[in-house]
Amino acid sequence: MKPFMGENFLLSNDVAVTLFHEHAKDLPIIDYHCHLSPKEIYENKQFHNITEAWLYGDHYKWRAMRANGILEEYITGSASDYEKFLAWAKTVPMTIGNPLYNWTHLELQRFFGINEILNEKTAPMIWEKVNQLLSQEDFSVRALIKKSGVEVICTTDDPVDELEYHQMLRKEENFDTKVLPSFRPDKGLEINRDGFVTWVERLAIVSGNAINDYHDFLSSLESRIEFFHELGGRVSDHAIDVMMFTETTKEEVNQIFCKALSGEKITLDEEQKYKSFTLVFLGEKYASLGWAMQLHINALRNNNKRKLAELGPDTGFDCMNDDLIAKPLVQFLDSLEQKHSLPKTILYSLNPRDNHVLASIIGSFQGDGVPGKMQFGTAWWFNDQKDGMLDQMKALANIGLFSQFIGMLTDSRSFLSYTRHEYFRRLVCNLIGEWVENGEVPNDPDLLGSIVKGISYDNARNYFQFSKVTV
Repeated sequence: MKPFMGENFLLSNDVAVTLFHEHAKDLPIIDYHCHLSPKEIYENKQFHNITEAWLYGDHYKWRAMRANGILEEYITGSASDYEKFLAWAKTVPMTIGNPLYNWTHLELQRFFGINEILNEKTAPMIWEKVNQLLSQEDFSVRALIKKSGVEVICTTDDPVDELEYHQMLRKEENFDTKVLPSFRPDKGLEINRDGFVTWVERLAIVSGNAINDYHDFLSSLESRIEFFHELGGRVSDHAIDVMMFTETTKEEVNQIFCKALSGEKITLDEEQKYKSFTLVFLGEKYASLGWAMQLHINALRNNNKRKLAELGPDTGFDCMNDDLIAKPLVQFLDSLEQKHSLPKTILYSLNPRDNHVLASIIGSFQGDGVPGKMQFGTAWWFNDQKDGMLDQMKALANIGLFSQFIGMLTDSRSFLSYTRHEYFRRLVCNLIGEWVENGEVPNDPDLLGSIVKGISYDNARNYFQFSKVTV
C-alpha cells in the first residue's frame, strides 16, 4: 500500500516515476487561462488567513459544502472566517473521490509544508500554522506565484476594462512573471441579455468612439483588441453556452444591432445572425494579430434562480449543458477557414460526451505549418478531475496528436491552485508509462521525455509565443 499522497502519488509504474521526477516536476507553468485578479497581483496582496486565500470565490468548494449540509451562512454568509474554515474542514473528509480532496492536501503540502490530514480535529492547528505563514512576506501573492514557478498568467478581462493594473505591472522591475490580459467579449455578444445597451455605452466611452450603428460597434471592438495587443494580450476567450451559426450579411446585422440599441426585443433568429457575424469578425481580427481563440462551450449557468437573486452569478449553481454542437461549430470554423482567417483555436466542451466530437473537429482544420494549430482544450470545470483529464487525453490521443497538446491551465480564482498542474503532469506521465508497460509504446527515454516536456510546458510556450511579448 502506498503512503497517502507520497512522492509517487498517481504514478503506478517505474516509467511514470522517471518521467515525472526527471522531466515534468520542475518545469515552469504557463497559465494561459485563469480568473486571477491583476489588482491583487499588482498590490502583492497579503492574505489575512487561509479562508481568504482558499474559500473566497471558490464555487468548487462552496458546492461541496452545500452538499455536505453546511448552511449558507458558513459558506458565503456572515459567519467569521474561522467558522467558515471549520465548516470546510468538516467537509473535506467527505470529499474523498472528489479532486478537492487531493487538491486540498497538495496545497497544504506544497505551499505550507503541512502533511497532516485536514479534518475537524486538525483544523485548529492547521489554521494557526497556515495563518502564521501567510502573515510573512514570502507568502504574499507574488511570492506564491514565484514559488509555483509561473512564467505567464493570462487573466480574463472585459473589452471595456481599462487594464490599469496590467499597465502598472509592466513597469514593475522586481517581478518576472508576465501578467497579460485576455479578451473576453461575452457581454458584447449577448445581445438579448439585460445590460447589453449599457455595456455598448461603456464600450463607446473607453474606445473614444461614438457607437450609433453596427459599423461603429465593430470599429470600437477592433480598437479594444488592438489596445489589449499593445499590453501583451495574445489570447481571446468566449463563453459559448449554446453554439449557434447562420449565414447573414453585415447590413442585416446592422438592422438587428440598431433594433437592440433602441431597446427592442431580439428574436432567436436575429440573435443567431448577430452572434455569427460578430464572432466571425472577431476571429478574423484574432488571426490577423496571431492570437489564439478559446471557445468554452456547453455550460448551463445560473440554474437556481432563487440563489442567483440572493448571491449573484458564479456562486456554484451551474452545470453541464447537452446541446448538440458539431454542425454549428464546424460551420463557424469553416467560415473563417474559407477566408484564410482561421486563428489558432482551442475548443472546450463542458460535456464530456463531446470529447470525440471536438477531437475529430480539430483534425478538419489543422494546417498552416503550425503544430497543433487547432487544440482540443484540457478537461474543463466539472471534468477537471482524474477521470475527466484522462478521458480528454485519451480521446485526443486516439483521434489526433496527443504529443502536440498544449496541456493544463488553471481556470481558477485562487493563487494556491497551481498544484493542479502537478496533478495533471502526474497523470500525463502515468498514462504514457502505462502505454510503455503494456508494450504499446517503446521505452525510449528521449522521445517520451520530450513529449512529457512538450505537454507540460514546451508546447504552450511555442504555441502562444509569449516570450516575444515585451513587457
